[in-house]
Amino acid sequence: MITISVYKDADGKLIGFRSTGHAGFAESGHDIVCAAVSALIINTVNSIETFTSDTFDIKEDVGIVDFKIISNPGNDSTLLLNSLLLGLNGIREDYGKQYIKFV
Repeated sequence: MITISVYKDADGKLIGFRSTGHAGFAESGHDIVCAAVSALIINTVNSIETFTSDTFDIKEDVGIVDFKIISNPGNDSTLLLNSLLLGLNGIREDYGKQYIKFV
């Protein structure tokens, strides 16, 4: 199961996320749920890096991505992070709650 935690600032504004685990939908190399989640996460991080001036901290390891904006997040980063959550929720609804959990 993929577990997603979200980080918010004192005002409740989304500033990051932590993703751990693997979906277990299919064997490695054929798991479309893991592939979809990975694509959304990679695209979000790359978009924030490319299209905003916000600074962030990212830690990556096998099955783990921990991303947090360390500057005051701009509207573009907030939009991109909310879009990530929308996409992850869509995958969860389409493929089953047993593959993605929000904590």
